[in-house]
Amino acid sequence: MILRNRVAVVTGAGSGIGEAGAAIMAREGAHVIVADIDAAKAASTVQRICASGGSAEQLALDVTDDRALREGIAAVSDRHGRIDILHNHAGVQIAGDLETVEVEGFDRSWDLNVRAHFMAARAVMPIMKRAGRGVILNTSSSSGVLYDREMIAYTTTKHAVIAMTRQMAGDYARFGVRVNALCPGWVDTPFNAPFISQMGGRDAIETYIKTKVPLGRWAEVSEIAEPILFLVSDRSSYVTGQILVVDGGETVV
Repeated sequence: MILRNRVAVVTGAGSGIGEAGAAIMAREGAHVIVADIDAAKAASTVQRICASGGSAEQLALDVTDDRALREGIAAVSDRHGRIDILHNHAGVQIAGDLETVEVEGFDRSWDLNVRAHFMAARAVMPIMKRAGRGVILNTSSSSGVLYDREMIAYTTTKHAVIAMTRQMAGDYARFGVRVNALCPGWVDTPFNAPFISQMGGRDAIETYIKTKVPLGRWAEVSEIAEPILFLVSDRSSYVTGQILVVDGGETVV
């Protein structure tokens, strides 16, 4: 087990990619703090992890609530004496171009997709510095490296995550803390509902993926979980400030 005795905090772990990432970390020996705004979903993830022989606990919080986030991370550190891994995954997808996106939606995108990542990393960094090691993984998106039709709030925030990741990596490598970003492509989860609706429904998105993605299909969450494991484990011990795109080849065409 390559994460034995590690403590990992995963935000947005109540479903989808976040849940898959939490599960694979637990499978590899980490004790996983399943953080999600939906307490019931967080509890379900914990239950599934424990039923499979893993170790996990839930942390129900809104990551855009600075005080709750700080106190939640501090409580984890006090309880376990360490935080080795932070995967900032919680996010939101808001559709619309410059003229049609709701300003409140743009602000919510920034708060959840960028600022919450920043605040969580800020909270764990002193813990990791004291330990002389740690890993932060920020979820960006393939939309962070390419144009995504009429999705200005989403693409802006996901590009920002990449810039922030590189800056953190450069500033904190000397303390033994690695920071990388993951850019998933099309993964068939409810998260994509806003874009699917904007595209014109299920048939339209299926055609889009077959046309635009060289592999011609959606990714399974398990195909994103394995890269997550690579980036948070010692398998990537000499990797920092990097952006791993897992998109079936969409960004190369």
